Amino acid sequence: MKTLEAEQSLTADCQSYKKAKILIPSEIVEDIFSRLPIKSLLRFRSLSKPWLLRLSSPSFTKLHSTRPHRTSLFISAHDRSARKQHLLSAPLDGEPVTHLMTLDDVGYYDVTEAQHLNGLVCFALVKYCSGDDCYYAQIFVVNPSTHNIFKLPEQVPDFSSSRGCYLFGFEESKNEHKILIITDIFKSGTLEIMIYSMSDYSWRKIDVEPPIGFHWDSLVFKVDGYYISVCVNSVVHLLLLDTYDILGFDLRTEKFFIINAPQGVIDYEAQSNCYPDLIKINGCIGVVCHDRDHVLEKNGMDIWVLQDYENRVWVREIIIFPESWIKLGCPLPRDSVNMDEIIFSSSNFSGDVMNVLAYNRKSRCFKSVRLTPGHQFLLSRTFRFQDISCYVERMVPL
Repeated sequence: MKTLEAEQSLTADCQSYKKAKILIPSEIVEDIFSRLPIKSLLRFRSLSKPWLLRLSSPSFTKLHSTRPHRTSLFISAHDRSARKQHLLSAPLDGEPVTHLMTLDDVGYYDVTEAQHLNGLVCFALVKYCSGDDCYYAQIFVVNPSTHNIFKLPEQVPDFSSSRGCYLFGFEESKNEHKILIITDIFKSGTLEIMIYSMSDYSWRKIDVEPPIGFHWDSLVFKVDGYYISVCVNSVVHLLLLDTYDILGFDLRTEKFFIINAPQGVIDYEAQSNCYPDLIKINGCIGVVCHDRDHVLEKNGMDIWVLQDYENRVWVREIIIFPESWIKLGCPLPRDSVNMDEIIFSSSNFSGDVMNVLAYNRKSRCFKSVRLTPGHQFLLSRTFRFQDISCYVERMVPL
């Protein structure tokens, strides 16, 4: 039997507990939650409407963006027999992939290479006509972390009578994603440039003069459906396939300029029929030379990195493979995971398993990550992993 003193003590403890819960500042609660991975935050959002509002607010999203973030893989896989394109994500530790979306009635080359920036991934669904002429049917922006998908409005330029390329950019000063579309209009013989802003969800046309000594005819729009560009320091960079120079578009000033290719890439051009690739490495531009004969000769690959952007200082790095490049599945560098690692994609498959190579620039060693679709797909013999890139997990709204 409880005494009066015991009951009073218990009542006082309960009141103190209630006061303690009430007195926890919301700033501390948000600080704690801002340190959680996005996967956990998505679960907490479903607890109640107040939690959904709190964890979806711009202030919390901004706070969460200041925390260290995990880098994951964005993967495109194609099923030839079903004509389906599967978009997937996967952690770097080799766990089964997560399904994001599936595009129906899609050919193997109909989806362009994904471009990623600050948590978002952009790609286009392209329908080809005759020759080099093509038109864009749809452009998508995806947040693989939150599984949100946004399709750009249909007011995109009509590519049925033109050629064009889309470039994904991020203006750091405004914290704003943008899509730049450059269109070559056949009928008028002119070049049209439009920018789509992800902050106000609108298109606008801009008038821009080409850099001195540069002609728009030098702009090659299509290479097997892929558009070679990267965005660094609020500048979108496009590799020119006639000179291997780099055309830059500054999203802040909306002006074009030219970055000359390093001499080593120019020498490579004279000896090869294979186009180099443009990738981003630790916040720098990298030009990858991967001509088959050159790679086989030294079982290695040259990457030129623009280490000093202001003074245009290029540094050559040589990557040597641990075993035969052919045996490894002819891997090609696709993206940088962080300041030390570069992701390679290859044609090495064992059943439904894809081996992704990660090269550490400091130790100069490779490691292998095995990716499997898990049980999300009824795999056929025509199912193949196609493209792979990296993205930083962020709660960027769409």
